[in-house]
Amino acid sequence: MAAIDKVRVLVVGDSGVGKTSLTHLIANNEPLTSPGWTVGCSVEVKLHEYKEGTPSQNTFFVELWDVGGSISHKNARGVFYIPTHGIILVHDLTNRKSQENLQQWLVEILNKEGKDAMRAGDTLDIDPEQFLGSTQIPILVIGTKLDILDEHHKQRLLNRTLAGSIAEQCGADEICLNSHEARSLAAGTTDSVKLARFFDKVIERKYYSRDTGRKYTSNYTSTTLGPFGSYFTQQATSPANTFGYLNTNPTTESLS
Repeated sequence: MAAIDKVRVLVVGDSGVGKTSLTHLIANNEPLTSPGWTVGCSVEVKLHEYKEGTPSQNTFFVELWDVGGSISHKNARGVFYIPTHGIILVHDLTNRKSQENLQQWLVEILNKEGKDAMRAGDTLDIDPEQFLGSTQIPILVIGTKLDILDEHHKQRLLNRTLAGSIAEQCGADEICLNSHEARSLAAGTTDSVKLARFFDKVIERKYYSRDTGRKYTSNYTSTTLGPFGSYFTQQATSPANTFGYLNTNPTTESLS
């Protein structure tokens, strides 16, 4: 039986942008036929091969925490933000406001005090070195509902650089896709490569030394594969890793 380490990736964005369909596609390699509204947070788990095809290849669990975007839960959803090992910012390609709001989502997650860092009407100029650089959290931006755009707007979107976008400001990759099409993240496609590279960055930040490239000894709760499924087990303590988890079981949580 082999222990499998895990990382937590937050999937956030405005209500209705398609986060639940996206996380299901990523985790299961198939579209979700009947998506619903997320209340609180739901969790999907993906088995990811770190640096697949290289001598460093290793298997990890990626927990995708789909956080409900309802404004009524804004003051309570901070409980899902600790720890954060990676962030997927999701927006609707047919709704420009949802893209603009990604900055507010990023501030909400990275603000350690859990208070608003912006007031209504304020704008945020992100300095990657001073703002994001201090957190060292990998970010990926995903635009959904590509299928709804007409061909003219689709080509215009895919061919242009999103100057001034949050992806550009953060130095992050950006993916535009149709979450209801399994081929959107098919193995070998440009978007699937970007996604795998993002997961590799998340894992690397948490488990691997930048100086040596070697894996840390861990003190976290891992998952062990057994003959009848998987279960969680506590690993040996090491000062190299100090992250904890709110929950050790992937589950759906609700806010009342």
